[in-house]
Amino acid sequence: MNDGTPAPSGPDLSNGLDLAQLADGEMLLGHVGPEAVLLARRGEEVFAVGASCTHYGGPLDKGLLVDDTVRCPWHHACFSLRTGAAVRAPALNQLPCWRVERQGGVVFVREMRKPIATPAPSAPLSGSIVILGGGAAGNSAAETLRREGYPGRITLVSADASVPYDRPNLSKDYLAGAASEDWIPLRTREFYRDLGIELRLNARAASIDRAGRRVELQDGSRYAYDMLLMATGADPVRLTLPGSDLPYVHYLRSLADSRAIIEKAATAHRAVVIGASFIGLEVAASLRARNIEVHVVAPDAVPMERVMGREIGSFVRRLHEDHGVHFHLGTMVAAIDQRHVILKSGEQLSADLVVVGIGVRPALDLAEKAGLKLDRGVAVDRYLRTSDPHIFAAGDLARWPDAHTGESVRVEHWVVAQRQGKTAARNMMGRHEPFDAVPFFWSMHYDIAILYVGHAEKWNAIEIDGRVEEKNCRATYRRDGRVLAVATIGRDIESLRAELELEQRPLVEAGASNLGATL
Repeated sequence: MNDGTPAPSGPDLSNGLDLAQLADGEMLLGHVGPEAVLLARRGEEVFAVGASCTHYGGPLDKGLLVDDTVRCPWHHACFSLRTGAAVRAPALNQLPCWRVERQGGVVFVREMRKPIATPAPSAPLSGSIVILGGGAAGNSAAETLRREGYPGRITLVSADASVPYDRPNLSKDYLAGAASEDWIPLRTREFYRDLGIELRLNARAASIDRAGRRVELQDGSRYAYDMLLMATGADPVRLTLPGSDLPYVHYLRSLADSRAIIEKAATAHRAVVIGASFIGLEVAASLRARNIEVHVVAPDAVPMERVMGREIGSFVRRLHEDHGVHFHLGTMVAAIDQRHVILKSGEQLSADLVVVGIGVRPALDLAEKAGLKLDRGVAVDRYLRTSDPHIFAAGDLARWPDAHTGESVRVEHWVVAQRQGKTAARNMMGRHEPFDAVPFFWSMHYDIAILYVGHAEKWNAIEIDGRVEEKNCRATYRRDGRVLAVATIGRDIESLRAELELEQRPLVEAGASNLGATL
């Protein structure tokens, strides 16, 4: 897998650079020895940081400077130019930084600076935070608590058998065979141990005692908490039809799920993917990379039309058809037998692998039993606090008042969950920081990336600039004239600019006075 790390190019910055060659607000790609270095100027200050995003290696010189930060063009991670710190997901690790020295009108990049150390707690521990869920939100919260100095006990409870991992890749490069499993874990077990984070794997919470502030796990163990974060995510919607429990029918939510599909794909010749969602179509692309014949079944007339609109949805269909995928749209599955997927039209599709991707539902049982307020998810205020002031929620199960639409929304995006985990951690520490990030996700189809910023559950106008079929376009989704979201293909910098524009836009009048009123 190509991680995008650039080979050393451009000027050797240790030999000096005339400052006149770098205008205010500009970046320059150079190197110091074998290390690629990004030089960025803000006013009279010049910064030198690593040139590759620590998430997937995106080229930061193709990104966007915003104040004293740089944003990655691939997946919108953001880094401090001053410290190299990863200030926005999906990046977890900081950039290397170099000392910059100025002599008259010439700047020299000197030695690499020491990285910022993440503090481990000093005994005795004071206070306790329990995090339920080892996905994007839970892991982000645990790391943020330690990075920002929380000294108390942190317990991360995960129902998964594996350490927190890169879930988006389960349907992309890992499933396609382009990324090894070593690349999937976000951290090692030793990482959590060294930071004093107790990691409980294969563990599920059975109940929450709100009055006593205790969580009981299914194995009977109990954990007291001062603050609790619910980040248990969502569960796949499962088929309830004859044959849906056959062993060759798979779902994709966990690393174990992806492993099982890969194992079956090693001997499969023909697969049926049920559902033309982002996950379903990414699975289709990954299975085609393994030279498996793929058929996609969905009730939609156009794949992804509800989210992306007809033009982009039609383009995605043609893209998959060009790679050999067969579509059966406008129909549903009636039954599955030992060798076939039987459609309601009566058509039978032979298969030796079936993957179901028909959506997810937030995992609400625990919150409901605890008596927390629900609203098609766990209802939280703008600080991600539930109806219990000692319990927060983040990620796929949380519905929050969105500062950009004035509506309560629940978003099933990896980057949103990571960013919410960070905000929840800060607020459990008493920071009182509203969650106001613009939602972002990306979807890969072969070598084509679709980037999407904002959130448009409903729109009444789509404006497309450029030509979708040429893989170079920007789609703007509006409701009543207001921009809600922007999707881009082949225009990464425009996606970053659209994100910034949405961030800087004033709150809508309808929502500004009610953003904390969902509870």
